[in-house]
Amino acid sequence: MKLEAYVILAMFLITTMFGCEQDRRGEFTITPQIDRIIVEKSIRRLHLMSAGKAVRTYHIALGRNPVGHKLREGDKRTPEGIYVVDGRNANSAYHRSLHISYPSTTDIQQARRSGVSPGGNIMIHGIRNGFGWIGPFHRLFDWTQGCIAVTNEEIEEIWTFVSNGTTIELLP
Repeated sequence: MKLEAYVILAMFLITTMFGCEQDRRGEFTITPQIDRIIVEKSIRRLHLMSAGKAVRTYHIALGRNPVGHKLREGDKRTPEGIYVVDGRNANSAYHRSLHISYPSTTDIQQARRSGVSPGGNIMIHGIRNGFGWIGPFHRLFDWTQGCIAVTNEEIEEIWTFVSNGTTIELLP
């Protein structure tokens, strides 16, 4: 087999396994498949993981009452535990959003025992439409109702890399 054939085969395998995308300068780069998202609430970081390695890390803002697991609707906490990205909204009020599968069956049962609603509609999202100019300054304080917020540019990137069904682990 000629060297050119090996190069073509190698490029095909790389792009099939990892995917290709065009960066902001119009150049193609290879991006790994994201198989997990890890959120470290205490240090306000979201990591996109591929094969056990963080390939992207973002600074985030959380719910206004971020310490502890979400217990009920309106507590302004960001959940903790293992969920999945189970939907996306390109027309979100917060410049794109990825829906997280909270509440789980366990969350619902715990809320029922307490006589409250567990809440829901927890997302990874950008900044409220019309306020994108705030950019990274949104991270100066926790401001969401329990969601995970990133800049609009970052949610565009996350939107591209993360597929529905991706596991998300929210750590204290």
